[in-house]
Parts: sequence; C-alpha cells; structure tokens
Amino acid sequence: MHFPPFYKNKNWQRLFVGIFIGGILSYFVFIYMFGQLMEKRIEENLQLRTEKQELELAYRTLEENMSDLNDKYQQKLLIHSVDIVIINAEAFRLDRFSLHELEELIKNEVSDILGKEVNTFTEHYPLLIKMVENKTYEINDLSYQATVKHLFINERSEIHIELDIKR
Repeated sequence: MHFPPFYKNKNWQRLFVGIFIGGILSYFVFIYMFGQLMEKRIEENLQLRTEKQELELAYRTLEENMSDLNDKYQQKLLIHSVDIVIINAEAFRLDRFSLHELEELIKNEVSDILGKEVNTFTEHYPLLIKMVENKTYEINDLSYQATVKHLFINERSEIHIELDIKR
C-alpha cells in the first residue's frame, strides 16, 4: 500500500503550510492568554498574601490587648464602698436625720467588708446577710429589724434593706 504524493500538489502544500502557520499562531495566542491569566493569578496571590499579613498583625494586636485586659481583670477586685438603700423608709416616715443614722449603723455593721476581695464575698454572701439581719437597730426609742431584699457585691456594693418595727 502506498500513500499518494499529496506534498507535490499546490493545494495540499497550501493546506499543510496553513496548518503549520495556524499551529504556530495558536501556540503564541495560547502563550499570551496563559501569561495574562498567570499574571492575574500572581497579582491576586500577592494581594491575598498582604491581606493575610494585615489580618495576622491585627489578630496578634487584638490577642495582646485581650491578654492585657485579662491581666487587668484577673487582678483582685476590692470592695471600695458600701451603699445602703432602705426600701420602705417612706412607710415609717423617717426624717433625713433618722434615715442617715440608720444607714450609718448598718454601714458600721458591714464595714468589715471594705478593702476585701469581691470573690470572697460572692461565695460567702449569706454571712453578710446574717450580719445585717441578726442585729436590732435602735433609733428614737424605736427598734428596727432589717431584712435584706437585694445584695449587689462588686467594687461598689449595694444592700437594699426593708425595715420592720421590732416589738
């Protein structure tokens, strides 16, 4: 079997030259398009790397700030002041002087907690309640029994008290 000699015919020669030149042109077009695509990918990669570095820096900064805040909050919180709020003072028609004297008596009773750690009193708050409730407070020949309704223990503690007349 023998292949016919197409390479001698002008039409076939033009076909083969066209295929060869088309292959070379398509190869250059492919190289150009591939280069443009790679350039975009490299540019995007660089942009993502810089963004990643910025995010890592921000993360490290936030982590350091968080550790500083944790250190600050891990320090022992101390009770600086105690405020006494008498809920039903209007019901007994106490004047300002009597009310102030009663608040001072109660503050003197709980003055031991000033300067102490907040954590110790959050665990042992029933003792503080019993200290206030087990004492009778006498003002103007009347005896008052205190009942603790609300107790807030933090750096500035509050004790909300309801009074009853003891007979």
